[in-house]
Amino acid sequence: MKFSVVIATKDRAARLDAALDSLRLQGTAPPTEFIVVDNGSTDDTRRIADKHGARYLYEPIPNRGRARNRGVAAAAGPYLLFVDDDVIVPAGFIAAHAREHAAAVFPLAVSGPIINVPGPSDRPSPNAANYSAAFFCTCNVSVRKASLEAVGGFDEQFDLYGWEDTEVGLRLRAFDVRRVFTWDAYLWHVKPPQAETIDVALGRTIEKARMAARLVRKAPTSRAKLATGAYAANLLRAKALAPRSAQALFAGIATSPRAPRVLARFARGRLLDSVYVDELERALGRDR
Repeated sequence: MKFSVVIATKDRAARLDAALDSLRLQGTAPPTEFIVVDNGSTDDTRRIADKHGARYLYEPIPNRGRARNRGVAAAAGPYLLFVDDDVIVPAGFIAAHAREHAAAVFPLAVSGPIINVPGPSDRPSPNAANYSAAFFCTCNVSVRKASLEAVGGFDEQFDLYGWEDTEVGLRLRAFDVRRVFTWDAYLWHVKPPQAETIDVALGRTIEKARMAARLVRKAPTSRAKLATGAYAANLLRAKALAPRSAQALFAGIATSPRAPRVLARFARGRLLDSVYVDELERALGRDR
């Protein structure tokens, strides 16, 4: 059993360095290769990949699905393990994924807890709040290479932020791949507050809404609509609790240095919720 760990990255060499450092310290892990797909970086990503003995691929077109497809095509292992470039993994991480696949009768998509932390030295244990029902999230998921190739890999039409992994998960589910969530396959996802500015969050939210509309168009199922929030009850809820007319107010509170932290966090959430639903409806309307 050999694993190919695929990491798509862009301009985050320092975080990639920490991720690869933790991935190399795996103790009893099965044979593993590391594949870094550089999706258009201008920093020293290649040097970091070389430092850790990872295979380096360059994909200049900014597209997460395309980058991961490059990594999949190059992978020598029959099992693929996808992680983000801003994670830290414990010593038994790859072995936990391997155990589930080794014991399985059916092809699996194996995932585990993703614990968001503000810094690389923050390493809490997983708890109930870290459970996820997501079928396929490329921050922490493994699958047989043959299964992913059989469904055609990632859809490169998802060329903005979000949903490309959910979409391929729908096709894997239809291909009779089973999902297993194992608590032992946890990792820490490093999200420094200073990097998650309101402008960055708004840009990602708008892109994610547009890709959500693309997902619903491609797979107009109740599962896809529930996952993306593209159903009537949710749209009405957002309009009632976070109407478009209140976006400027929420933005002001979210960015005010005088606002209490709890209030600022609440306002930020309402703002992003409002912008997401607004853009989702707009994107869906453009295609009707």
